Formats: sequence, structure tokens, C-alpha cells
Amino acid sequence: MSVYDLKATTNKGEIVELSSYKGKVLLIVNTATGCGFTPQYEALEAMYEKYKDKGFEILDFPCNQFLFQAPGDDEKIDSFCTLKYNTKFLRFTKSNVNGKDANEVFKYLTSLSEPIGGKIKWNFTKFLVNRAGEVISRFEPAEKPESFENAVLEEINK
Repeated sequence: MSVYDLKATTNKGEIVELSSYKGKVLLIVNTATGCGFTPQYEALEAMYEKYKDKGFEILDFPCNQFLFQAPGDDEKIDSFCTLKYNTKFLRFTKSNVNGKDANEVFKYLTSLSEPIGGKIKWNFTKFLVNRAGEVISRFEPAEKPESFENAVLEEINK
């Protein structure tokens, strides 16, 4: 199994087969609009703009599972991210990332062996996926996008 075997629902209600991203480098992130790490949206958007034309995509999964830091519905979250951080990458519907009700994508990600897999500890956990659909790195919430941009670029340039 790989990321390409999964599907997810966008914040607009469209079902996306992740196989549509074959050949691209992905960064899958669980986010929240009211978290201390929320300003990472700015660096994520900058990275997206810098590399999107080179086969890079960010998949944003808002999550309200950690101290209810993603209040509001999908429309409110999208409005916040668009107006405050001018994000343009794809946002999925708000969902859980841990437990039996977790989003299918995060059930898969957390099922992987450590240090890549394992329970999500907080908002803004980031997973780097190579062009073959393999999850190759996990970056914890405190790791700012600038700190792993070289890893992203290395995958893009392969």
C-alpha cells in the first residue's frame, strides 16, 4: 500500500484520489487555525509557490482534535487561511488524525513504522512523500518549513 491507494474529501466536498498526484512530491500536513504553529501557513505557502511548478503539492488537513484549535466549518477555516495567509494549496475537509474516526490518509500515515508513523502528537505534523508515493520523512510540529526545505528540494530534484 502507498499514499496513492488513498482518497480524501476536499473542503468543497470533492473526492480526490491521491493517485492523481503520482509523480509529484507531497507534503501532507494536519493544521489548525488557532494554534501557536498556525503562522507556519506563511512559510508553507511560500514553499508551495516556490516549487509548485516543479511537481510539489501541499495537502492541508485541518484538525480540531487538539484542544479544539480548528473551530468553525470548512468554509470558515478556508476563509481564514485564504485571507490571513493567502494560501492556495489544496485544503481537505476538517477531520480527525488519530483514533478510530481518523481520516483514511492519517490512519495510513500513523500505521507506518516509527519514526515516520505513530500517533500524531499535535497540529502541524508534516509528512514528506516522494514521487513514488513513499512516505520518507516526518517533521514534528515545532519543525518550521524553512528547516526542512532542503529535504523537499532534494526530492523535487530527483
